[in-house]
Amino acid sequence: MDDIFEKLVSQRRSIRIFDKSPMPEAIVEKCLDLALLAPNSSNLQPWEFHWVRKEPLRKSLVEACLSQSAAATAAELIVCIARTNTWQQARTDMITQMTEKKNQGEKIPDAAWLYYRKLVPIMYRQGWFSVLGCLKKIIFFAIGLKKPMMREPTSHQDLRIWAIKSTALACENLMLAATAYGYDSCPMEGMDSTRVRKLLNLPRHSDVVMVIALGKRASNGVTLPRIRGERSRYVIHH
Repeated sequence: MDDIFEKLVSQRRSIRIFDKSPMPEAIVEKCLDLALLAPNSSNLQPWEFHWVRKEPLRKSLVEACLSQSAAATAAELIVCIARTNTWQQARTDMITQMTEKKNQGEKIPDAAWLYYRKLVPIMYRQGWFSVLGCLKKIIFFAIGLKKPMMREPTSHQDLRIWAIKSTALACENLMLAATAYGYDSCPMEGMDSTRVRKLLNLPRHSDVVMVIALGKRASNGVTLPRIRGERSRYVIHH
């Protein structure tokens, strides 16, 4: 069995102190490219990655991250954002690119055309003072009485959860990519998300999922041994 991936996962640790050595720009770009290949719901890619490099913006971001050492000593900082209002553009992109692929002779299933042209707007559009959400809840519940039915999203809160889940998958890709290139990372949720939003001038319907610090670990960068709970608590066989 090839153990390359197992070694990558085992090597990845949340580094609290970096040695401040630089990280090549090309490597960061490759890590970001690999993050964008992460699986995501309906391929609507509800994420943004803000690579903060310029001073004093970076200094302010470190402060918004509570000046923790992982932020202060990192070579690079990536702010990972979940967007709930970009699915319309992503849907348009999907239809455009599927059309291009079809014109090039590739087969696009009829179900895919139906999904992106008709079903995506029904599933993901929210609003109208929650009237639409309530109507969808009723319809989905009624259908669900007879057969399995996707129940969410039927509210803005559901849509936030949807976007954050996909963005978190991309964050893992980003960190594992850094490990593969010989660098380290630290996903930081300890931050003032309101200040981060203001610093980056983020629009409404944006959620700061985490800030990822990248760089080379210092000799004392790992501050705790790896500790996990009893496996049987988390892996349940049915």
